[in-house]
Amino acid sequence: MEIHPSGNTLGATIEGTDLAQPVSESNFKQILRALGEHGVLCFPKQRLATEDFVRFGRMFGELEINVANQFHEPGFPEVMVLSNMTDGGKPIGLGDAGQGWHTDMSYSKEVALANVLYAIKVPKRDDRPLGDTQFRNMHRAYDDLPAEIKSRLKGRTATHDFAKFWDMMRARSGSRRAPLTPEQRAKKPPVSQPIFRTHPITGRTVLYCNPGYAMRIDGMTEAESDELLRYLFQHQEQERYFYAHRWAEGDVLMWDNIGTVHNAVADYRADEPRYMRRLQVMATKDYARLAA
Repeated sequence: MEIHPSGNTLGATIEGTDLAQPVSESNFKQILRALGEHGVLCFPKQRLATEDFVRFGRMFGELEINVANQFHEPGFPEVMVLSNMTDGGKPIGLGDAGQGWHTDMSYSKEVALANVLYAIKVPKRDDRPLGDTQFRNMHRAYDDLPAEIKSRLKGRTATHDFAKFWDMMRARSGSRRAPLTPEQRAKKPPVSQPIFRTHPITGRTVLYCNPGYAMRIDGMTEAESDELLRYLFQHQEQERYFYAHRWAEGDVLMWDNIGTVHNAVADYRADEPRYMRRLQVMATKDYARLAA
């Protein structure tokens, strides 16, 4: 197995590993350490059955079954389908997933370690891949915060709400998202998360506050909370924290959901097909020990 860093703030390509085969313990440790160090890992040119994909994701933690999404692979409720394609006029996947900067599962008491996406069809125009996935480095974003901001926010929490991002996406033209039912909202009530948290692999502090789900800083006036959240979100936007992955069919992309925020670029049309399988790996293991 060979790990090739991108040379940017995030990103590495891992070659010499066929994920259709079980991953050895030593390779698992290397992948886990690389995830903490590089944040975004690409395994190119993979050919995976759904069960192979699930086996790989489950090595890293329990797999989430999304309460609000009906699009999944038959027989695999943990494998969400992200697609703009239709069958008989009916959508076969969630077409607008991730379009806006966010961190998956920050709205949940049990947070996610990683996302894993497998590209079956990548939209193209003039032979150029579309639909990049963009990232920002929250290890470095925390490191660069002024000491005064770190002091003001040390030990503070912010309320995150699943409905914020869902309702924002529903409001966009052409959205296929149905309104959340009362039962779905009850399963995903707002939760408080530390604004600064210790990363479970690296042991370093990261900025864990994203514009997709963070609503307010707990215990502050609305004006003070709005001011600080605006500052944190603008701080994250700096070019030095930015990285983008350009997709190729067969890519398996795994990214750190605690040390990054991400955004899916929707620059493709309905007649430019996209089909991806997605796993959400929850942070259910002792990763520092596993990576040692």
